[in-house]
Amino acid sequence: MTQITVAALQLAFSDDLERNIANVSRLVREAAWRGAQVILPPELFEGEYFCRVEDEGLFAQAKPVAEHRAVMAMQALAAELGVTIPTSFFEADGPHHYNSLAMIGPDGAVQGVYRKSHIPDGPGYEEKFYFRPGNTGFKVWPGPGAKLGVGVCWDQWYPETARAMMLMGAEVLFYPTAIGSEPHDTSLDTARLWRRAMVGHAVSNVVPVVAANRVGVEHGQTFYGTSFIVDERGDVLAELDREEEGVIVATLDLDRVKRHRAAFGFFRDRRPELYGRLVEDV
Repeated sequence: MTQITVAALQLAFSDDLERNIANVSRLVREAAWRGAQVILPPELFEGEYFCRVEDEGLFAQAKPVAEHRAVMAMQALAAELGVTIPTSFFEADGPHHYNSLAMIGPDGAVQGVYRKSHIPDGPGYEEKFYFRPGNTGFKVWPGPGAKLGVGVCWDQWYPETARAMMLMGAEVLFYPTAIGSEPHDTSLDTARLWRRAMVGHAVSNVVPVVAANRVGVEHGQTFYGTSFIVDERGDVLAELDREEEGVIVATLDLDRVKRHRAAFGFFRDRRPELYGRLVEDV
């Protein structure tokens, strides 16, 4: 039987990079102690979610992958513990800036970088000011006994992201996120929608999904946590509430997942010749 043990981290962040790295590192160690082989921190854990405002001074926080302190810290930790850590960070590449993810393997090496494909723009989430749309395409990474697909936050709303990674061979999908209250509409709570979208990816692709979000209040913006791990049928294996910090861990039976995916026939019955409209501009 082929198994993989995965974890998601949920915690609050401040504007102190070193403190954030220390807090994430503490939870990574706990997850590894609990047997996790792939450990997912939330999106942009280097600091507060800065995209709530447009401030040109914040571009100074972006660094190349080889120089980013959050990435380097997770590299050292991954090598020490022998775990895989998908690490979200604010990337500078020459004059360009991206919302990126470094896939760090158990030897501490960066296996490659994925740049977030879908970039949101709205009150409290003004990412288009800071980030270019990713130019890497979707990525699937070799993990411990499984291929890993990773989308970043806004990517998680798109069924195309999940399906593309599945067609590339992904066996578990991961989504680091930073999402919470909507400043333009205080009555809108997207927490249940956020979860339903990803559970839908699990069901329609017959694949386990791991989602990590932040918690806490940052300058009036409340992040709603509710990080979770679901199996290939969308059943919740582990979850956290809207305020608690901590680690969730689950062991996945990939042989069972593969049997279930084959039995459902969703990939057998695809009709790509009918899907041309999906790649046309509206």
